[in-house]
Amino acid sequence: MHSPEFLAASNRLTIDLTALADNWRIMNELSGKARAAAVLKADAYGIGLAQAAPTLYAAGARDFFVASVEEGAELRRLLPEARIYILAGMWPGNEELFFANDLVPIINSEEQLAVFMAALSEHSEYPCVLHVDTGMNRLGLSVEEAIALARDPARPASFSPVLVMSHLACADDPKHPMNLYQLQRFREVTAAFDGVPASLANSGGVFLGEDYHFDLTRPGIAVYGGEAVSGAVNPMKPVVTAEARIIQVRTVPSGGTASYGASALFTRDSRIATVAIGYADGYHRSVSGGGVTLRQSTPSGAFGFLHGRKVPHVGRVTMDLSLFDVTDLPENVVRPGDYIELFGRNVAIDDVARAGGTIGYELLTSLGRRYHRTYVGGA
Repeated sequence: MHSPEFLAASNRLTIDLTALADNWRIMNELSGKARAAAVLKADAYGIGLAQAAPTLYAAGARDFFVASVEEGAELRRLLPEARIYILAGMWPGNEELFFANDLVPIINSEEQLAVFMAALSEHSEYPCVLHVDTGMNRLGLSVEEAIALARDPARPASFSPVLVMSHLACADDPKHPMNLYQLQRFREVTAAFDGVPASLANSGGVFLGEDYHFDLTRPGIAVYGGEAVSGAVNPMKPVVTAEARIIQVRTVPSGGTASYGASALFTRDSRIATVAIGYADGYHRSVSGGGVTLRQSTPSGAFGFLHGRKVPHVGRVTMDLSLFDVTDLPENVVRPGDYIELFGRNVAIDDVARAGGTIGYELLTSLGRRYHRTYVGGA
């Protein structure tokens, strides 16, 4: 049963924790002999760390990745037995947060390696992960630096990584030559760190097959229902459904305009639903049906879903309001107070993202505070 607040909310999110758990299980199964971790950075991709973390742990996940040590400390309170990796690594001043919360730093550079080694003076044995750049050119030691470190006879015995990892740049495009190049470079590193577990595959990498799986995969967006592979049918279940209330339905005659800049021009008598959603809620201005630069290259904006039919967004998304053309629905069906689905069960979040020239990650992590949330299901 939904709460009265949810039923009365101007805009609302339904977050399906059963789908979240099922998606992780799918990725874990696709990982073959490797085990699947779960990525929980950015408040679990915007859906809520406090709800997502226990759900994924109950589903079977034991390894978790977050962006910062602060996120890790918050996650540790929720999952006292999990292994938690910190993608941003360790810097002077936050060492004790790692030790106090049993967090595993990911070493991304020679500088971070020095910080970690200095911190070991009081913690002679402490796990870490060595991140190696194989072509992303974002974070990580170079392949040559990593191999030199592995072969360095002066390397302290206390430095013993529990994992070596890299990150794929083009895993969403299975045919991209960068994938094979990075795999080959990563194999050079794993050969140098013989016996150390390895991790290369993100969500898209899981779909590239067992050569990319190694010992631990790191699915992120796929667990939350987003597309991991461009141009392919998405097998993941939608986790988040966003809805907003229709405030008013009005008729605009043929030749009339609507929205800022008169950006919607109607060539027929049209019925327009004004909906309580805007860019202040994370419904990006770039998904507009007109009046923004992006529309010069992308002919139409996003669609919503209402009474069994997709309805197009028209004009500009504004701060708190958006317009949808409901002319093709029966006149007596659409009423003020109805909810229109923005994305979720009937409109894929990635389709909305594409209309705005972005990706599903950005929409998820932009979800505004004005949504009333309800969580359904579980592991």
